[in-house]
Amino acid sequence: MRCERLASFLADVRQRFPDYHALPVPSFGDERARLLIVGLAPGMHGANRTGRPFTGDHAGMLLYETLHQYGFANRADALQIDDGLELTDCRITNAVKCLPPQNKPVAAEVAHCSDYLRNEINALPADAVIMCLGGLAHGAVLRVLGLRKLAYPFGHAHVHELPEGRILVDSYHCSRYNTQTGRLTPPMFQQVFDKITHILGTRA
Repeated sequence: MRCERLASFLADVRQRFPDYHALPVPSFGDERARLLIVGLAPGMHGANRTGRPFTGDHAGMLLYETLHQYGFANRADALQIDDGLELTDCRITNAVKCLPPQNKPVAAEVAHCSDYLRNEINALPADAVIMCLGGLAHGAVLRVLGLRKLAYPFGHAHVHELPEGRILVDSYHCSRYNTQTGRLTPPMFQQVFDKITHILGTRA
């Protein structure tokens, strides 16, 4: 593992929770997808437990409900890795593959995972949409593309045209904090997916 701090932290997590995945969490979904969703990092009792992004905790509830509503998922919930969930034309990844302490990766850890994110983006078709959940994911995507934040400011439901033809769409992260405080509501999240499906529809 490239990050000593994360390796040490995960070793401790495995001792406390021996049934948890507690390893790097791979991307999930359609390998030929035109929609790539980028989160920040696995959640302690969600993806870090189950081994699949946004699975088994509160953060995935709104995400998978909305993906199902818009036809990207075959079911509206994500409980565990063998629950039969499948994604269509959608893939989910994280800027950092491993659970960080307090869910806060340091800049070096984001940089160490940048090759994985770059490979995910490079594999996308030219007409793809990249959805960033939160400002840190937004920044990670811009860094791997060599783009400046000032030219592509983060904002909920903001749409950015990227140099090679792909589109970046921002959303507040679907974390428990954001959804329970009303910073992100289901209609606000649907607003983002309305934009995404419109863009993909015009590029079909």
